[in-house]
Amino acid sequence: MTKVTVDSETLAKLYGLSDVLELCDESGQTLGFFRPVGAEPGIRLADRSPFSAEQIEVFRQQRTGRPLAEILSDLEKRA
Repeated sequence: MTKVTVDSETLAKLYGLSDVLELCDESGQTLGFFRPVGAEPGIRLADRSPFSAEQIEVFRQQRTGRPLAEILSDLEKRA
Protein backbone atom coordinates (compact mmCIF):
# COMPACT_ATOMS: atom_id res chain seq x y z
CA MET A 1 0.00 0.00 0.00
CA THR A 2 1.20 3.49 -0.79
CA LYS A 3 1.06 6.04 2.01
CA VAL A 4 0.49 9.76 1.28
CA THR A 5 0.77 12.55 3.84
CA VAL A 6 -1.77 15.31 3.25
CA ASP A 7 -1.24 18.99 3.98
CA SER A 8 -3.35 20.84 6.54
CA GLU A 9 -5.63 22.38 3.88
CA THR A 10 -6.50 18.96 2.43
CA LEU A 11 -6.86 17.50 5.91
CA ALA A 12 -9.41 20.20 6.75
CA LYS A 13 -11.45 19.15 3.70
CA LEU A 14 -11.35 15.49 4.75
CA TYR A 15 -12.06 16.09 8.44
CA GLY A 16 -15.43 14.82 9.62
CA LEU A 17 -16.17 12.65 6.60
CA SER A 18 -18.35 9.67 7.36
CA ASP A 19 -18.94 8.50 3.81
CA VAL A 20 -16.84 7.57 0.79
CA LEU A 21 -15.28 10.51 -1.07
CA GLU A 22 -14.65 10.50 -4.83
CA LEU A 23 -11.35 12.15 -5.75
CA CYS A 24 -11.22 13.87 -9.17
CA ASP A 25 -8.62 15.85 -11.10
CA GLU A 26 -9.26 19.39 -12.36
CA SER A 27 -10.99 18.07 -15.50
CA GLY A 28 -13.44 16.01 -13.44
CA GLN A 29 -11.79 12.65 -14.22
CA THR A 30 -12.16 10.25 -11.32
CA LEU A 31 -8.82 9.37 -9.76
CA GLY A 32 -10.13 7.08 -7.07
CA PHE A 33 -12.10 6.88 -3.90
CA PHE A 34 -11.22 7.63 -0.29
CA ARG A 35 -12.95 5.85 2.56
CA PRO A 36 -12.28 7.28 6.04
CA VAL A 37 -11.11 4.89 8.75
CA GLY A 38 -14.16 3.33 10.33
CA ALA A 39 -16.50 4.22 7.50
CA GLU A 40 -18.27 1.36 5.78
CA PRO A 41 -20.21 1.51 2.54
CA GLY A 42 -23.74 2.67 3.29
CA ILE A 43 -23.04 3.17 6.99
CA ARG A 44 -22.27 6.48 8.64
CA LEU A 45 -19.74 6.55 11.48
CA ALA A 46 -22.53 7.56 13.87
CA ASP A 47 -24.38 4.34 12.96
CA ARG A 48 -21.54 2.03 13.92
CA SER A 49 -22.11 -0.59 16.57
CA PRO A 50 -20.92 0.09 20.11
CA PHE A 51 -19.97 -3.60 20.37
CA SER A 52 -16.53 -5.00 19.56
CA ALA A 53 -16.03 -7.56 16.81
CA GLU A 54 -15.57 -10.24 19.48
CA GLN A 55 -18.86 -9.35 21.17
CA ILE A 56 -20.69 -9.40 17.85
CA GLU A 57 -19.31 -12.86 17.10
CA VAL A 58 -20.54 -14.13 20.49
CA PHE A 59 -23.98 -12.66 19.77
CA ARG A 60 -24.02 -14.28 16.32
CA GLN A 61 -23.35 -17.69 17.79
CA GLN A 62 -26.13 -17.42 20.36
CA ARG A 63 -29.25 -18.98 18.91
CA THR A 64 -32.29 -17.54 20.67
CA GLY A 65 -35.77 -16.64 19.59
CA ARG A 66 -38.40 -18.55 17.64
CA PRO A 67 -37.92 -20.56 14.47
CA LEU A 68 -38.88 -18.75 11.26
CA ALA A 69 -41.53 -21.37 10.46
CA GLU A 70 -43.28 -20.61 13.75
CA ILE A 71 -43.20 -16.86 13.11
CA LEU A 72 -44.59 -17.30 9.59
CA SER A 73 -47.31 -19.58 10.90
CA ASP A 74 -48.36 -16.93 13.43
CA LEU A 75 -48.43 -14.25 10.72
CA GLU A 76 -50.60 -16.41 8.46
CA LYS A 77 -53.10 -16.91 11.31
CA ARG A 78 -53.43 -13.12 11.68
CA ALA A 79 -54.00 -12.49 7.98
